[in-house]
Amino acid sequence: MPLPISIDFRDPDAGTTTVDDEFLELVTIQGREFQKYSIEHNVQYSPVDDEEADRQSIQHQVFDRVFEQRLLFPPVADVKDVLDCGYGTGSWAIEVAENYPDCTVIGIDISPHMRFDDTPENFWPQLDDLNRRFTFPTNSFDLIHSRLVVGGINRGRWPSYLRDMFRVLRPGGWVQMVEFYYNCQSDNGSITEESALRQWSNQYLSALDDKKDPRAPLQLGTHLANAGFTSVESQMIPLPISGWSNDPREKATGEANKENIQQALRAHTLYLFTARLGMSTTAFEQLISRACEEAANPSTKAYFPLYVV
Repeated sequence: MPLPISIDFRDPDAGTTTVDDEFLELVTIQGREFQKYSIEHNVQYSPVDDEEADRQSIQHQVFDRVFEQRLLFPPVADVKDVLDCGYGTGSWAIEVAENYPDCTVIGIDISPHMRFDDTPENFWPQLDDLNRRFTFPTNSFDLIHSRLVVGGINRGRWPSYLRDMFRVLRPGGWVQMVEFYYNCQSDNGSITEESALRQWSNQYLSALDDKKDPRAPLQLGTHLANAGFTSVESQMIPLPISGWSNDPREKATGEANKENIQQALRAHTLYLFTARLGMSTTAFEQLISRACEEAANPSTKAYFPLYVV
């Protein structure tokens, strides 16, 4: 994916700033492009190419189905300032900016590569590592959105990450968080230790465990309460990874999620399994092929737990 020498990012206070070249460098691994900075600094391990941008767009459409087109979960009457942590392709942030034209949406992400063509004037993407402490002034935001950052937040950062959110929220402000726990489950118990999906899950958790906390989604409610938040509500949604459910709505959601998961099984683990775990290319391709076959099989009734707080 060709990139210009510099990319301009907008800051409501500083105007337009140019991204340092070190954040633009890419490394190609088995045909997929990764941000070199993220790989070398153990920030995150997923591709940042057009293929990944397309997958994330599909994933966003799946979430639209799951949440019935609701962008904001809390009962926020007057939204003026919103922070989106890990905006990715910008799908959620851009939709919020378009639907709430009187508010300012600031997005933070480590990668500037998955760019967007046209953005609302009230959306301000910024480049930063969420593992660094927030530099926003206290009481800056009405709502903070954090979605699918478990693969990027360092294991020891979670307490301070949530305390940072608490500090920069205005009194009465809200946080909404969405995270997958990538430990595949089955509605009928058909996934066993011999299953490729179980092996994929175990290897994924193992590959991240020394740097990240892939089990953090299970403790989001507790972490938020410890950071000072009140009225914390946590829900686990068993999100189907194919159209196996007898419930028409869940079946449609699973069908929509099928392509996302087929791509995610490979994208999330290509670097982790081959570079961090030392898995051979042949063994990796065999595992992914078997896992994708199981995921697409309705009789497996497989799902990933999705935690919403």
